[in-house]
Amino acid sequence: MVYEITEQQKVGLGLIGFGISFTFLGVSLFFDRGLLALGNILWLAGVVTLIGWYSTLQLFRKNYKGTACFILGLFFCSCVGNSWYNLEIYGCFVVFSGFWPSVSGFLCHILVVGWVIQYPVMFLDRLRGFRIIRIQDEVCYVDLI
Repeated sequence: MVYEITEQQKVGLGLIGFGISFTFLGVSLFFDRGLLALGNILWLAGVVTLIGWYSTLQLFRKNYKGTACFILGLFFCSCVGNSWYNLEIYGCFVVFSGFWPSVSGFLCHILVVGWVIQYPVMFLDRLRGFRIIRIQDEVCYVDLI
């Protein structure tokens, strides 16, 4: 499958990458408020640049609870303190919960990342007494007992 990415979408992916990097750096430096705020702004600007204004508004309008938690967490992290960061993460997961199956399916097809993601599942299945046989990208469970 070939995906065409425009220059604007490349900029959006770059902003999202920088936003995630600044957020990770802010978390690793004991929740530095400036880095977290910069990461949030870059990440949100990257989402808007990647999918556009209209699609972003539709995404946030579709899920009111997640949007409210995300915006309140963003505000409280920037103004009050970092103890509200969990609210922002919860809102982010709720708003973007429709994308997780697509993202996990994409990540499972990457060579090393897919193996790392699927290895714990295969290990737990073997502990339960099942063997996994892969037939044309379908997972079939065969009982060993």
